[in-house]
Amino acid sequence: MKKVLFLLTAVSGLFLASCNNQDVDPADDVQLAMEASSARSAADGDPVTKEKCKGKLTAIDPATLPATITSYINTNYAGATVKFAGKDDKGQTVVGLTVGTTETGLLFDANGVFVKTLERYGNKAKLEKLDITTLPAIISAYVTANYAGYTLKKAGKDADGNIIVGLKNESGKKVLKFDATGKFIEELQVPPHDKGPRKKN
Repeated sequence: MKKVLFLLTAVSGLFLASCNNQDVDPADDVQLAMEASSARSAADGDPVTKEKCKGKLTAIDPATLPATITSYINTNYAGATVKFAGKDDKGQTVVGLTVGTTETGLLFDANGVFVKTLERYGNKAKLEKLDITTLPAIISAYVTANYAGYTLKKAGKDADGNIIVGLKNESGKKVLKFDATGKFIEELQVPPHDKGPRKKN
């Protein structure tokens, strides 16, 4: 009986350790939120989106993408991670994905058939990592004054020089956009994003 109890305890311990190893690092979770928000902003503002899409994009969970779209991505962008997915008022789908260090945005029609690659998505969606200790003091002051209880976890810079910061508290995450001088621009929406395997920083 003692041996059985010991084995059950050992197996339970291994199971818990395995689960803990698969947990997403909280800091990485904030990074994912920043990347998804930046991807959404890039997709919204791309010339192809503005020309071909009707209305604003409504974020959708990448896990709900139709098989036709996921099949296209798997065939043409093996190993890609979906950062953002959204639909317009016509039912068209825009998907922002990354393969290695390459960012790509794709437009699909209402039937899930590929239409066109987003023209400027690649540069706009990419964030250059910034050390949060080197951010302009005005950013920290703004966060302290307007987001009490949140901790500044991550920061990055987009192709336009804007500073994107990720905040976190016990109840969730926020992503804020500032210009290069640290002047607040807007709070970005955090869309659902692919929570696939990521390396810890």
